Amino acid sequence: MTAINAPRDKYNAVWIIFFIMGLATLLPWNFFMTATMYFTSRLKDPSANRTVEGGDGRNVLESKFNNVMTLCAMVPLLIFTCLNSFIHQRIPQKLRILGSMVVILVAFLVTAIFVKVDMAPLPFFSVTMIKIIIINSFGAVFQGSLFGLAGILPASYTTPIMSGQGLAGTFAAFSMICALASGSALQDSVFGYFITACVVIVLAVMCYVLLPRMEFFQFYMETNRCRPSADEENKMDLLRKEESAEKRPAASLTEDEAKAEVSVFAIFKQIWVMALSVCFIFTITIGTFPAITVDVKSTVADGGAWENYFIPVACFLLFNLMDWAGRSLTAVCMWPGKDSVWLPLLVALRIVFVPLFMLCNVLPRYYMPVVFSHDAWYIIFMILFAFSNGYLASLCMCFGPKKVAPHEAETAGAIMAFFLSLGLALGAALSFAFRALV
Repeated sequence: MTAINAPRDKYNAVWIIFFIMGLATLLPWNFFMTATMYFTSRLKDPSANRTVEGGDGRNVLESKFNNVMTLCAMVPLLIFTCLNSFIHQRIPQKLRILGSMVVILVAFLVTAIFVKVDMAPLPFFSVTMIKIIIINSFGAVFQGSLFGLAGILPASYTTPIMSGQGLAGTFAAFSMICALASGSALQDSVFGYFITACVVIVLAVMCYVLLPRMEFFQFYMETNRCRPSADEENKMDLLRKEESAEKRPAASLTEDEAKAEVSVFAIFKQIWVMALSVCFIFTITIGTFPAITVDVKSTVADGGAWENYFIPVACFLLFNLMDWAGRSLTAVCMWPGKDSVWLPLLVALRIVFVPLFMLCNVLPRYYMPVVFSHDAWYIIFMILFAFSNGYLASLCMCFGPKKVAPHEAETAGAIMAFFLSLGLALGAALSFAFRALV
């Protein structure tokens, strides 16, 4: 009935709006991560105590910036992803989405302003980490609320969110490359870079404001309002259970209650391989990228322009393009299958990327030798690393809900999302150990 009476999404306007808002969910983190060259340049302090051996002259703040940044991003993301599942029914959707975007916009405006403000390294480091915590905390609420909003629409409207998120990193890397190519001083280039991020967030805010005016969106919102709320459904279920309780023996009731209590655990028992696989995938990815990969130095540049473009292109742009390619391939190929032993085996094999990147020309280094010094090795590893991340993670996220009954798929999806966030947080914590081993 709904599909027949639903109006058409004219000009795919609602699809485009969800794409832009999906882009805005991961854009903040990617813009901060891609700008590590700028942040570490602001942390240089000739008068500071040198703690890094090997003659590179970096202080504590410079050497630990990438690790601390990743930790300050992923731990709040995990915590607020969990919190959003509890607060979403108590805080209006408009406040959660619009409020989160406004906070993120303010944080980016402050970041852009601080580009022009001289600060000592330690206060600058502290303020930057506080901004990262704030952005990723509100970003988690924004992301969770946006997926919830898309759930009101047909299932295909989750796709533009995923597409927007997949392109967020590529957009950030491309913006940084354009900023560097402008020929301006690093300070002026980065100012324009962060202003670009502000423009995208403002565009996302405008899109959200326009969304309720779309006839297509209005139809599904009205349809959703006509359905009984979760509380009402629970009350109705309770009344039905009370009525049937009078007609059933006590032993039967105890059995039903036990089933209800272990339902989440029972679902996890069916999808634990997929859940732990996606957790492991992102633990390895975030443990290595960008904490180790961003410190690889080009051996080909020899002081030329490639030295400035090496990390923005070979690290960030290449990773995001190949990750996007891996995610996209699952639309036409889903090998190995959800019950194949090859999938967890391929996931486990990704651990080989940790020593491979460690053996590249990572500087500074104390313990491990440089085995793969040429830039080509680093680029090959990055292509395989990023593509396998996107492809295998997408397979796991798709297969998880398909391993349970249809009415359990939503819970399975929530479990998979939690383990994905857990993998991000574990990777952030392990990045300190991985970097210290080099």
